[in-house]
Formats: sequence, C-alpha cells, structure tokens
Amino acid sequence: MQIKHVLITGAVALGLSACSPSSVVDFYSPAGDSLDDGDFGNSTRNNLLVQTGQANAAINLTRKFASDVPSTVNFAFNSAVLDQEARIALDQQAAWINEYSLATFRVYGHTDAVGSDSYNKSLGLRRAQAAVNYLVSRGVSRDRLEALVSFGETQPLIVTEGRERRNRRTVTEVSGFIKGREQYLDGKYAQAIYEGYIQSAAEPHEEVEAGGGDVTIDAGG
Repeated sequence: MQIKHVLITGAVALGLSACSPSSVVDFYSPAGDSLDDGDFGNSTRNNLLVQTGQANAAINLTRKFASDVPSTVNFAFNSAVLDQEARIALDQQAAWINEYSLATFRVYGHTDAVGSDSYNKSLGLRRAQAAVNYLVSRGVSRDRLEALVSFGETQPLIVTEGRERRNRRTVTEVSGFIKGREQYLDGKYAQAIYEGYIQSAAEPHEEVEAGGGDVTIDAGG
C-alpha cells in the first residue's frame, strides 16, 4: 500500500512539473510568439508572412544577402559615426540591395553592455539610422528600408559587461517584399468602358462578301 502511494505521489509530481508556469505560458502563447523580439505585433506579422509564403522567401534571401555581402557593420565605443570599414560594408550592401528591387530591408541597431538600458536603446537606434541614411545616399529608396529597430544591449554576440566592438553593430536583413500595385476599376471608369462598348456596337460596319456566295459578314473597325 505504501509503495502504491509513493507511485501515485510521484506521478502527480511529474504531472505538475510538466505543467509548470513556463510551459503553461508557452502553451497559451500565440503562434510565432517565440520569434517575437519584444516589439508589439511581431507574432501577428510573422504569422502573416508565413501564411502568404513571404517568410521562407525572406529567410532564404537574407541568407544569400549575408553570404554575398557583409550584413553587419561595427562602431566605436559610444558612437554612431560610420568609420571607413563600415562605409565599405554599406557600399556593398547598397549595391546588392539595388539589384533586388522587390525586396524590403530592416536595419537593427545594437550596443555593448556599458551604459544604461535607456541610453543604449537610443544609441542603437542612432546607429541604425546612420546605416539607413548612408544606404539612402547610395541610391537605395527609403521606402524599401522598413522601421528601424534598436535592441540596445539585449542581444550581445559576446557576453560581457565590458566594452566589446563586436556587440556595437547594426545588422541588415531582408524583411519582406514590395507589394505589386493594385489594379481596380472605380464606378466611373467602368461606366466609360461600358459606354465605349455600346458606341462601338452602334457604329456602321462595312459588309464584305465571304467566299463569293451570298453570305456577308461585318468587318470590324
């Protein structure tokens, strides 16, 4: 009897551990929530891209972008100024982006861990803005560069509390694709087309003889 009680207690404990708060949160989280970087609406946006087939295409093109050109540029400590190395990398990015005219891009700003969270958030944004402005100066349409994002110090490449150049960076990625221009007819245009058809049908048409017989057909004008 005691053994049976121990087995039941163990099973209950195992069941409770499986339903820990974190697992419950994960279960009830919206699809794509694990991909959310903290900005409102990313889960919904990711779901939309997946269901329209844009997500896989964007991921594949991002991989090609990162393999063809430097997708990351780095900065001096407490600076959003582009040095020569950064400008060379962005020149390559701009040339690549201009070849893929239907793709849109997003620039992410990052900092190292030195400084306050709020200051680093602002610094990361200034770095992203500097990269975008440079790309625009190299002929990239600003309409193809989507909302700037700053992660501040929250996503370091190298985990350290000190200064680290590799963490002070911007990263450019493919974010989606430009939608084709919608084609539609408003009521007035549709009416004009209809009236054109009516007028064409009412116009006199020349009769021509077919095959030398008595049958004639209209020769449209």
